Amino acid sequence: MASDRIYAHERILQEIESTDTACVGPTLRSIYDDQPNAHKRFMEKLDARIRNHDREIEKMCNFHHQGFVDAITELLKVRADAEKLMGQVTDTNRRLQDAGRETEEVIRCRVQQRNMATTVEKLQLCIPGTNAASASVRKILLFSFEQCYPYRFCQIMAENLPRLREEIKDISMSDLKDFLESIRKHSDKVGETAMRQAQQHRTFNSAVAKQASMGHYIKPVYSLNERTHAHTPNGLLMDDDTGDDEADEEILTAQDLVDFSPVYRCLHIYTVLGDRETFENYYRKQRKKQARLVLQPQANMHETVEGYRRYFNQIVGFFVVEDHILHATQGLVTRAYTDELWNMALSKIIAVLRTHSVGIFELDNYSPIPQDFPKKLPMSQSVPQIYTQVKEFIYASLKFSESLHRSSTEIDDMLRKSTNLLLTRTLSSCLQNLIKKPHIGLTELVQIIINTTHLEQACRYLEEFITNITNVSPETVHTTRLYGLSTFKDARHAAEGEIYTKLNQKIDEFIQLADYEWGMAESDGRASGYLMDLINFLRSTFQVFTHLPGKVAQTACMSACKHLSTSLMQMLLDTELKQISMGAIQQFNLDVIQCELFASSEPVPGFQGDTLQLAFIDLRQLLDLFMVWDWSTYLADYGQPTSKYLRVNPATALALLEKMKDTSKKNNIFSQFRKNDRDKQKLIETVVKQLRSLVNGMSS
Repeated sequence: MASDRIYAHERILQEIESTDTACVGPTLRSIYDDQPNAHKRFMEKLDARIRNHDREIEKMCNFHHQGFVDAITELLKVRADAEKLMGQVTDTNRRLQDAGRETEEVIRCRVQQRNMATTVEKLQLCIPGTNAASASVRKILLFSFEQCYPYRFCQIMAENLPRLREEIKDISMSDLKDFLESIRKHSDKVGETAMRQAQQHRTFNSAVAKQASMGHYIKPVYSLNERTHAHTPNGLLMDDDTGDDEADEEILTAQDLVDFSPVYRCLHIYTVLGDRETFENYYRKQRKKQARLVLQPQANMHETVEGYRRYFNQIVGFFVVEDHILHATQGLVTRAYTDELWNMALSKIIAVLRTHSVGIFELDNYSPIPQDFPKKLPMSQSVPQIYTQVKEFIYASLKFSESLHRSSTEIDDMLRKSTNLLLTRTLSSCLQNLIKKPHIGLTELVQIIINTTHLEQACRYLEEFITNITNVSPETVHTTRLYGLSTFKDARHAAEGEIYTKLNQKIDEFIQLADYEWGMAESDGRASGYLMDLINFLRSTFQVFTHLPGKVAQTACMSACKHLSTSLMQMLLDTELKQISMGAIQQFNLDVIQCELFASSEPVPGFQGDTLQLAFIDLRQLLDLFMVWDWSTYLADYGQPTSKYLRVNPATALALLEKMKDTSKKNNIFSQFRKNDRDKQKLIETVVKQLRSLVNGMSS
């Protein structure tokens, strides 16, 4: 019987292994229909079979594991090779596409070259006939056909003459445009030549003085070459010849550097055809445009002396050409026109030089100058650099004044006035522009204020420096004082105002990060994160202000606290905010408490008592009124100087209470069934009515 049971169990296991899951039911039922202990013995047999299958599966896995690992490894290698192959195919395709485009470009260029050569060849064959026809047309342009009108060919010529005149005007105008392009390209060369002549003319002055002392007057004439010649009394040209080998060299004139014939020809044609005014307007308009282009400096001009030299050469070349046109033509340009151009150029040049004279400020690190540890100078590196530049300017002015043959007193006065112009115009303008630049932050503005203080103190050393190099006593009656005090004082005031502005802008940036849940049931129990970040920023900022004069730091701190208080109040009263819960009021109160703690911590020394905390007094009284719900006291004491809520405006309280009333209606749907809620609603409505009466009374 035992063997039969074993056999039966074996058979059942085989049926379970070979039969679908849905057909296992009858087989399992046969186990329970057998003897009472049959189920237990079957489970033991089933566990043994399961362990046997587990051992076979483990053997099979162990046998094929290494093969599986090798296969995965090979697949990874194939993947890497496939990606590499894909990259090579893509690169090859790109190079083939590029090569194809280059080949197409070469073919197209070859076709164009062949067509151009053919065109040139055909045009050369037409040149003789074209020249002859052009000469004929020019000769008959002004010929009158009225006497010969009955003849047929005269009628044809009379009909075609207007068209021919327009064609000639167009051709001459095209030549003029080429001329304008040419002088634009050669203006720097013309200016360079004229500048050298001006320099050499100084050496010619001695020869002129010598001739004048002998009774002969020689009028100098400036030409666009490196030599100077003059008109003698008999009208002949006499070169300023020093006897060297350059005497036989050709004198370069304006016509040698620029071909002015298109201007003369176009002016003559438009004059003869009665359209001179159109030509004059067009020429002047185009030259004004070129003047603006010439006056626009290159971006890197200020980096080298050569950049400045090229810039000035272009400007001089432009006006040399205009001066030549002024004297070589009759009325094409006038003296008033050239003066207008020069005034425009002068203002532009001054603006450019002032703009590019701030290289020093851009290189400044706006940090105190370090010395041997632990010493450091409070000023930044720009202060000694500016002082050095001003001294070099004074030296250059002195060198210039030496050739003017003035007295020491006059030279001293000239140096002081020139230095004042440098301080009050150039340096002051540079400082004002620097302060307004967007990349200048609070730290930089603080350093600028410190720098201007030291520059102001350095003015007396500049005065001593001028006194030493001119040997003129400062006690002289007509001695001019340097205006450093007013210059740097104005710059400091501008920097202080910019500090207040940027500080408020930074506060606004933090305020924009506020994300109150205005309908919250209760507060978080701690201040908002944005406000703590703002207070930490203000603490670190005011630590930097310790180097500023006391009043500046106190004004900045008070301005920041008032701006913060105003911003928070505006946030509460924002018309876009329709509903506020008491929980939100409590959370807002926690933030205001942190503001008051910050104010009481004396972030900037010098405040008396709770002066700084008074910046938040309006918020504090408003929040206390709502937190305590002390409407009876507020309404009873309203208008009294001793009122506990003296700073709370009825309109402000009404606006905030309206927001809370709407919240109460929305959140308490069944409030009409609860007596406390009904009483609270009635109280709010009563207070709202009384506040409205107060507001109406104020308005009336």
